[in-house]
Amino acid sequence: MATPDISEEAFNLRLGFLKPETLEIAKNELRETEEVKQAAIKELRELLHATPEINYRDDDAFLVVFLRACHFYPKSALEKMKSTASFRKEYADLVHGLLVEHVKEKFIKGSVINVLKNCDQKGRRVLIVNCGKLWDPSDIPSEEIFRMLYMVHIAAQLEEETQVRGVVCIMDFDGLAMKQVKALSPSFSKRLLTFIQDAMPLRMKEVHFVKQPFIFNMVWTLFKPFVKEKLNKRMHFHGSDMKSLQKFLDPAFLPANYKGTLPAIDYGGSEWFPALEKQSDYVAAWSELGPAKW
Repeated sequence: MATPDISEEAFNLRLGFLKPETLEIAKNELRETEEVKQAAIKELRELLHATPEINYRDDDAFLVVFLRACHFYPKSALEKMKSTASFRKEYADLVHGLLVEHVKEKFIKGSVINVLKNCDQKGRRVLIVNCGKLWDPSDIPSEEIFRMLYMVHIAAQLEEETQVRGVVCIMDFDGLAMKQVKALSPSFSKRLLTFIQDAMPLRMKEVHFVKQPFIFNMVWTLFKPFVKEKLNKRMHFHGSDMKSLQKFLDPAFLPANYKGTLPAIDYGGSEWFPALEKQSDYVAAWSELGPAKW
């Protein structure tokens, strides 16, 4: 297979377009037609205006973010807005008023949060969370990891391709030791999984756990009670078996780190950060949304 063309994907948010084949996916998987879309936008806007306890923008583009995450069912989208607002209020100390500049130092300095510079064979963004030896919890506390993840998810909403196709996450536990296990506390586990399942208006299609050593069982014991059935079905555990991972992610679209045919990852937050920085205004607006009263 030819090397993927990543010219529009690498270190750049793809704004303002949907490929023709993506429109077909939206139609087949999300019920998205122009007629359904316009009717859903109208109904969700009315529902939002009748729900004074939450505060969101009501322009078409913003409402579509939640509608695509809920297959264009307005009532479901409103419930997602409510649960997102509840989450944001509960964890206001981490997300209320969160600005791009707040995560800049840790994002650029660390290699904990990364995004493949190419999409996978299904056109999905692939987020990598390095929870093992590349993460020093004394330098980047778990709260800061969460804030960086939250920032990435806000930026990802701007890509209509991502709204439709969804995202994939690789949790890389290479070199996991007790210091990382201790930092992955029950409170962190609950917060992260509540966010992914109840307060993230994006389609999480797959979560892959790779290179996890035996000690990972301690981590999974903390996470497992908070995993709902829908997400559980999308979680896959591969250990060091990259052939297992490649049943889901084509090796032609994977770096050598995961036995793919692309070069090993030699980039990280410093390369991606400018793309976030360009969306500072959008992030700043998002940081005040959710609850009507904080």
